[in-house]
Amino acid sequence: MELSNHFVSIKKSPILIFTTKAPFSTKALTKPFNSHSPKLTPLAHSLQLETLKTLEWSSLCNQLTPFTSTSMGQSNTRNAKIPIGKSKEESQKLLDQTAAALAVMESGPLNFSGIEDITRILDSAVSGTLLTVGELCAVRRTLRAARAVLERLKVSGDCSERYAPLLEILQNCSFEIELEKKVGFCIDCNLSKILDRASEDLEVIRSERKRNMENLDRLLKRISTHIFKAGGIDKPLVTKRRSRLCVGVRASHRYLIPDGVVLNVSSSGVTYFMEPGEAVELNNLEVMLSDSEKAEEIAILSFLTSEIAESARDIKYMLDGIIEVDLAFARAAYASWMNGVRPIWTSEGCGGISSSGGDYLLSTDIEGIQHPLLCGTSRKHLSNIPGSNSLNSMEVDEENSMLDTEKSSKNVPEFPVPINIKVKCGTRVVVISGPNTGGKTASMKTLGVASLMSKAGLYLPAKNTPKLPWFDFVLADIGDHQSLEQNLSTFSGHISRICKILEVASNESLVLIDEICSGTDPSEGVALSTSILHYLRDHVNLAVVTTHYADLSLLKDKDSRFENAAMEFSLETLQPTYQILWGCTGDSNALSIAKSIGFDSNIIERARKWVEKLVPEKQQERSGILYQSLLEERNRLEAQARKSASLHREIMELYHEIQAEAEDLDGRVKALMAKETQLVQLELKAANSQIETVVQNFENQLRKASPDQFNSLIKKSESAIASIVEAYCSSDSLPASETDTSSYTPKLGEQVLVKRLGNKLATVVEAPRDDESVLVQYGKIRVRMKKSDIRAIKSEKKSKATILVPSLKRQVKQSFSELNKDEEVSYGPRVQTSKNTVDLRGMRAEEAALHLNMAISAREPLSVIFVVHGMGTGAVKECALKVLGQHPRVAKYEPENPMNFGCTVAYIK
Repeated sequence: MELSNHFVSIKKSPILIFTTKAPFSTKALTKPFNSHSPKLTPLAHSLQLETLKTLEWSSLCNQLTPFTSTSMGQSNTRNAKIPIGKSKEESQKLLDQTAAALAVMESGPLNFSGIEDITRILDSAVSGTLLTVGELCAVRRTLRAARAVLERLKVSGDCSERYAPLLEILQNCSFEIELEKKVGFCIDCNLSKILDRASEDLEVIRSERKRNMENLDRLLKRISTHIFKAGGIDKPLVTKRRSRLCVGVRASHRYLIPDGVVLNVSSSGVTYFMEPGEAVELNNLEVMLSDSEKAEEIAILSFLTSEIAESARDIKYMLDGIIEVDLAFARAAYASWMNGVRPIWTSEGCGGISSSGGDYLLSTDIEGIQHPLLCGTSRKHLSNIPGSNSLNSMEVDEENSMLDTEKSSKNVPEFPVPINIKVKCGTRVVVISGPNTGGKTASMKTLGVASLMSKAGLYLPAKNTPKLPWFDFVLADIGDHQSLEQNLSTFSGHISRICKILEVASNESLVLIDEICSGTDPSEGVALSTSILHYLRDHVNLAVVTTHYADLSLLKDKDSRFENAAMEFSLETLQPTYQILWGCTGDSNALSIAKSIGFDSNIIERARKWVEKLVPEKQQERSGILYQSLLEERNRLEAQARKSASLHREIMELYHEIQAEAEDLDGRVKALMAKETQLVQLELKAANSQIETVVQNFENQLRKASPDQFNSLIKKSESAIASIVEAYCSSDSLPASETDTSSYTPKLGEQVLVKRLGNKLATVVEAPRDDESVLVQYGKIRVRMKKSDIRAIKSEKKSKATILVPSLKRQVKQSFSELNKDEEVSYGPRVQTSKNTVDLRGMRAEEAALHLNMAISAREPLSVIFVVHGMGTGAVKECALKVLGQHPRVAKYEPENPMNFGCTVAYIK
């Protein structure tokens, strides 16, 4: 076999079937998260696995599965094989990778299509099994897709260093470009066939075989046609039997092929399949060439298989890098889905300050965290509601935030209830007390899961910036460890597990113990618990235990490294609130819970008496009363804080409104002036309409009257016009002089000028009182002023109306002179009504033109139409004038004048 062109050639080599493993590449390969990992003892490894099972780590990993893009990533998340940092540096690197993936996702998702799990194919190649064409193509597709992922990251990395953590994963990977080219040169993956160019021998063999087949096919077709013409067959038939080409002939006509060889007979015996003597040599050559072609193809496949076997280690290393990148993007998508925030590590000296503004340092400060499994269940439930958006969209939009605000405003409880975890610097043991079903175990599990998530590079479903130490081990004893097989009672299983934890725990470990030393005599249980807690105080970073032993809460009084916490319980509703009260001790509230369940009151009362006898001097009752009073005081202070915050928010809103109005005084003055101008124009328009009516009536009467009646008609019309002018220029609305201000009394709803506001316009919102004070409103501010500080507004419309009287009389005289000229054309009255008005304001130019054309066409002859186009930008006015100038029915039109702003009068033929 000889590969064409520049590829490695093997001259007539035997078929390569591997019996030993091909040599691996000598390149030193190291993978992060494995090289510097500490070796776990069998006991430590076993406890870690049990803790992961207790904290339901596999269920949390399964939540990542929908966000993975490769089958290998899905397999890892389903089997809970996502990487967990074995050191603070490795965990920090995982968090950096998640942050980088979030940055890449801002410009679009990464395309992992084409990447397949070819691990089995690589193992087959190493073991010496010949790979098929499909398997070779799968390797090539994966190599190409993996290289495309790297190129996309490099393109993204050109504009930001934030993508560097992802590039570091793949920078040492070999993408076997030469191997990919070899496979692509030899195989057409679209047709799944080996190409002729794969080797020179294969090209020669296939060329010779093609030529031989053409000769053989031509020969057999000629013989078959001869048989058909001789009546030996119904139609010419060329077929293959026993891997040799032959022709069909009736048994009665086999003599037509005297030197033929019978290869097969039909089931009925009527038809013989015979190989003519002339075709024997050609068939022999075809069989030989076919075998040679298969041998050459196997040699090519063997060569490519050996190439893949030699590169198997490099390819597996590259696949591990692709899996890491896929998991990084899965963590990023999961963080978006959960609205997660990135945690940070607190150092030995506790680098985080309390978010509540306290003057103490916190080693653990996680605010508003929700258990991710409960949170995920809640989101899945919401996603199943018809009409709700898919929660896989990873979006935090304004509608969601509005819903959250509305939800909180209606006091609808959140699920799951977010909790705050705040541990002071120097605290080594936290004792959580409180009632059953109060959330102690769930809170402890939340802390354990949060520690594991941060170690694995996962963001936390919390608020602000969570701070917590890095723990080398998270060791948990939660649940019942009773075992009949190992002859362990509940207490024995519990103590056996704690014993193993104490053996494995280090000064960087997190220990979680639920109901410490329960299930035995209380006095011995308290003694043993105290001893265990003292040991944990000296040997671990942090231990969190839950208990019903009240004596364990007294350890804080003797050692500052102990801290108490209590689960809040509402005595009003007899229900837990699932909130942790740090620094407090809680009651079990067993009697209250039993009473709420429905126990007989006599039993509850008898139990209460026993409690009084067992607890000296009613210490239990006093403790409960004190606890309840503290809760009431806390609730009162919280209510006051909320009220103060609400009042502060209202004051700030009012301040911003006043500031905005003060900044926009010029705009308000212009708006008011424009409004006053519009009112004056409307009144002028109304006066003009009334005068036009009088003039029109005068014109109609003038046509019918005799010359002797002209003077009386003129006087009558002048009198009517004068009354109209007088009505619009009444003395009541004339500006008040300075001497009349003392007698001026503002009316409710009237706009006035206020001296102390800089002569600004204000509105009277309350009638004047007996003490000569008036309540006015300026913007959104109401203020009471003295009546002497208020002046009436000077109206310009009256003076304008007075000025217009002579002009109106001139128009009347002009009308009289025009009538005396005996005009040939007489139009209808020029009085504007709703029937003869076309309002084009607010329309686009095209719409206005169509509307105006229809109105003109619908008007009766010798009539007047008022076209209201407004002021605005002038586009509608220009369009209207253009239509009026071009329409055949418009005799003439009068442009707008001071009497008709924004209106054009047109005369229809």
